[in-house]
Amino acid sequence: MSTPDTIEREIRIDAPVERVWALVSEPGWWINEGTVRPHRIEQRDGVSVVTDEKWGEFPIETTEVVDQRTISFRWLVNGDADTNRQDAPESSLLPTVVTFTLEPADGGTLVRVVERGFSEGDVADEVRQKAYEDNAEGWETELTAAKQHVEGS
Repeated sequence: MSTPDTIEREIRIDAPVERVWALVSEPGWWINEGTVRPHRIEQRDGVSVVTDEKWGEFPIETTEVVDQRTISFRWLVNGDADTNRQDAPESSLLPTVVTFTLEPADGGTLVRVVERGFSEGDVADEVRQKAYEDNAEGWETELTAAKQHVEGS
């Protein structure tokens, strides 16, 4: 079975684009367990290193910013079912690009996320498939968390 390359999800948030941008433009905001929480972010050699209290460090590179409408990040996805991100061997890490696009919609903001790169990279097929499945489900959770976070602030 071949793994699809792209995951696409969207959600409407009852808040202006500027308020949603404040969240989605933060590298790694989506690293959590269904509730947006603060991370320590350090710059190292032009890359944001996001440290999550549970999942450890994630190098995340901002690759594109267009006004307050589109932002893309490159990061490494863990496709190893037996380890968490901080203990994952390099052979289970798959580089993907996550792009958030914001559009005004019905007095709020439509947030689209597209994550690409699951069919690329030098990893085993089962690692690739696991990474895709986890993130396909994960974006539903993270976009709901974004909605709750932004609308509640």
